Amino acid sequence: MQHAVGPPLPPPHQPGHGPAAGWSPAAHHPGPHQADPQHGTAPVPPPPPAPGYPQAPNAPAAQHAPAPPPPETTGHVPLPPGGPVAMPSAPPATAAPDATGTTLAVLLIGPAGAGKTSVAKYWAEHRRVPTAHISLDDVREWVRSGFADPQSGWNDHSEAQYRLARRTCGFAARNFLANGISCILDDAVFPDRPVVGLGGWKRHVGPGLLPVVLLPGLEIVLERNAERSGNRRLTDEEVARIHGRMAGWYGSGLPIIDNSQLDVPATARVLDDVLARSIASPPAW
Repeated sequence: MQHAVGPPLPPPHQPGHGPAAGWSPAAHHPGPHQADPQHGTAPVPPPPPAPGYPQAPNAPAAQHAPAPPPPETTGHVPLPPGGPVAMPSAPPATAAPDATGTTLAVLLIGPAGAGKTSVAKYWAEHRRVPTAHISLDDVREWVRSGFADPQSGWNDHSEAQYRLARRTCGFAARNFLANGISCILDDAVFPDRPVVGLGGWKRHVGPGLLPVVLLPGLEIVLERNAERSGNRRLTDEEVARIHGRMAGWYGSGLPIIDNSQLDVPATARVLDDVLARSIASPPAW
């Protein structure tokens, strides 16, 4: 049988004896003599040989206990202390911004049918760093019984559930960021409506959130909306009304991507370019 290399184990704690605090190998592996506080020094016989191993004649007794192994051989791996992940800062002038390998929080804005969810999912799945996708519509629909559908009319109940969902998304995004995981959120944020506006997102996620607007042409969003089903599909009149209000983002200073002629992968590549510029020069919002 092989034995592990290292110092001997302390004696087990027995009734009537204190814990083995301050126990040292030398105290339990004495040399040829051990002091007795009452009777002076008395000889201590050497330990018997291990079975199967004959003892050499007149073998000298061990004089010193084996040295303990260095701490790095114990297998303990120290982890760095946790802490909030800093928002991206502008790189040095000599370095080109890299949005694909940076921890980011992105808010993708756009009307119904703009392709926010499809682009956000694709972008999150194809990054070089861990990235999560958080859709506000998905979180809103966590409420099953008593769901306040905004299509039935915007009222106190639908507003309260929207605010609750946005706060939940912000809480999740902060947790992801604090653990080194980027996140992309999507929502139909209006430029002229404070309740469904950027202020709430900035408050719940933080000032480092990078907003980007997807705004294809009206005919494109009408075609994409027609392919939807359930409560995600809106009337043509509602789609046109929302699209018209989203035009207020022009002149806002936020980056806008017209993805009318772009498929999802191409839009994701353009999004990376836009985010690289936003890292170098964050938009004022």
